[in-house]
Amino acid sequence: MRKPYQKIKAILLLSGGLDSILAAHLMKNQQVEVLALNFVTPFCSYNRNDCQSLSKEAAEKLDISIRFITLDNEYIQLIKHPKHGYGKNLNPCIDCRIYMLSKARTIMENEGARFIITGEVLGERPMSQRHWAMKMIEKGAGLEGLILRPLSAKCMKPTQPEVKGWIDRDKLLGIQGRNRKPQIKLAKEHGIKDYLCPSGGCLLTDAHFAKRLKDSLRYGEEQLNDIHLLKIGRHYRLESGAKIIVGRNKNENQVIEDRAPYNGLLMKMADEIKSPTTLLNRYDNSDDIDLAGALTLRYSNDVSDEGKIQIWSKSRNGIEFRSVKKRKDGELVQYRI
Repeated sequence: MRKPYQKIKAILLLSGGLDSILAAHLMKNQQVEVLALNFVTPFCSYNRNDCQSLSKEAAEKLDISIRFITLDNEYIQLIKHPKHGYGKNLNPCIDCRIYMLSKARTIMENEGARFIITGEVLGERPMSQRHWAMKMIEKGAGLEGLILRPLSAKCMKPTQPEVKGWIDRDKLLGIQGRNRKPQIKLAKEHGIKDYLCPSGGCLLTDAHFAKRLKDSLRYGEEQLNDIHLLKIGRHYRLESGAKIIVGRNKNENQVIEDRAPYNGLLMKMADEIKSPTTLLNRYDNSDDIDLAGALTLRYSNDVSDEGKIQIWSKSRNGIEFRSVKKRKDGELVQYRI
């Protein structure tokens, strides 16, 4: 066992979820100095600000420092070409863990920390939290024996922190499987109330979002702005390759306007008729504009067979007006992603 005056420093991957918060509590109880990392990806199903604020709040309650690491275009390239393949949808969980832990290892080395802590539970996730997958991830990240998973440690081979006496293995847990009752019980014991939903928050595991992302990557729409637009609205891909996004509420309409590409066309109904904001991107001809206008008319409060839309963009001054005709739903739905 280490002497009381010896301060051991470790890096914690803190998602804001219950498991990582509990892992932090277990380490704090063993007097480990913890630096938390929160990886911010464009594929978080929670509101980005909510995710970061809850992680920050958790770190404050634990009295530990936290850093936010934003994963951007390099991370998207990993999504496109994962070495270890995908899960059920477009989730390259093994590659994702290797990528994040490799970055955590660099910070660990720079900070003089001894090991990495995660809230992973053996058997809780079907792709990345099995024995073989965990070993593969440790090796891929160059962290063999240096990743401590306090919630499941007693179900696994002792790590270096345990063997070298930096951590008391007897105070670690042996939770495994998908039943979360043990974690919920622990949360009550520790007075933990605010944490992210335990069901997982990665959009890459969502079949509907994965379908949109596959389409977007196929057409080279892979910038962060393109990814964020996939989270909102109704999406359509036309035969020309043009992309249409139709807002579903006031908030989505505003996001579409804010994130519209410089050369994209924005449109809504004229004469103050309540309607969605529609974005037409990569358009090729006037037929694309007419179809985007028809979709705007379809989801507006205008019940007539013909209406007038207003069109504008960030790349030009002024507003253009155009008459559009109502189309049958069957003609429109064939383009829905």
